Amino acid sequence: CKILRCNSEYVAATLNLRGSNRNAAYCNALRSYSHCTRKTARTCRGDLAYHSAVHGIEDLMIQNNCSKEGPTSPPRPRPPAPNHQGFESLDICNYEKSFLYKHGQPPSYQHCAAFGDPHIRTFHDDFHTCRVEGSWPLLDNDYLFVQATSSPVTKGSNATVTNKLTIIFKNMKECIDQKVYQAEIDNLPAAFEDGSVNGGERPGGSSLAIQERSPGQHVEIRAEYIGTTIAVRQAGRQLSFSIRAAEEVAQAFTEEQDLQLCVGGCPRSQRISRSECCRGRAAAETARALCKEMLPVEDVYFQSCVFDVVTSGDANFTMAARGALEDARVFLPNSEKLHIFQ
Repeated sequence: CKILRCNSEYVAATLNLRGSNRNAAYCNALRSYSHCTRKTARTCRGDLAYHSAVHGIEDLMIQNNCSKEGPTSPPRPRPPAPNHQGFESLDICNYEKSFLYKHGQPPSYQHCAAFGDPHIRTFHDDFHTCRVEGSWPLLDNDYLFVQATSSPVTKGSNATVTNKLTIIFKNMKECIDQKVYQAEIDNLPAAFEDGSVNGGERPGGSSLAIQERSPGQHVEIRAEYIGTTIAVRQAGRQLSFSIRAAEEVAQAFTEEQDLQLCVGGCPRSQRISRSECCRGRAAAETARALCKEMLPVEDVYFQSCVFDVVTSGDANFTMAARGALEDARVFLPNSEKLHIFQ
């Protein structure tokens, strides 16, 4: 949501208005302000500052007899090249630094995860257990495409697990060439498909880097140019995915890109109740005991662990839920949201 930029442009345009044409210039500034808020309406619809700006503009236009149609303020002159401000040109490929430079505050972040059956924790902290067999997009925006491929955990089972992940980092100006990362069960490479471990030959190529945290079990990909970190893990016979993404990046998509499990969760027709798993009392008690060792808090990660162990009969699924919780602990901007209770 770029409402703060609209606000600052309006303030700059009205700061030194003088003389006989003051009212006309003021109306021009208000029309520009209104135009700016309309451009950011989709990403700002849940923002209070945006709604108060829209109402404020309407009131000021009425008070000053401004027509809605008419000329607007000329665009502000571009500031001198960032280098003169001590802002390195290469920092354009460091999202945090450039955001702080532009907005005077650090960016906001969001977290999504897919693990186990798969269970999806969305950017909005909704939590679903899904049957999603086949290939489904976790993310599909201007910067990233992430697809998870799932198959039944056992023959004839409703429950599915992720056995393949494809992550595409889209080509970005001076920062990176397009890079593709692909992981499958027992093949968690510490390199992109072309064998490289960074974003390529461009000046900001090092702003995308891949690192092996635990051989064959845990890979981390840092994309500094979009303020994003991704963890891919294997536990037992399943893959899991966790992401911490800058809010602006997570929301950079069009209405056509409407199917993203990280944004909307899994479609209603694909959701499973976690209570379906646990009618066999003995199996459920055994699973609870195993999960309790790894996950002392009985939140959705614990419930998911019990569901997965009962459904699959595989105690390794305790590691999948534990890994997802550990990633959430590191990635979540607000630690109070770590545990979700349903």
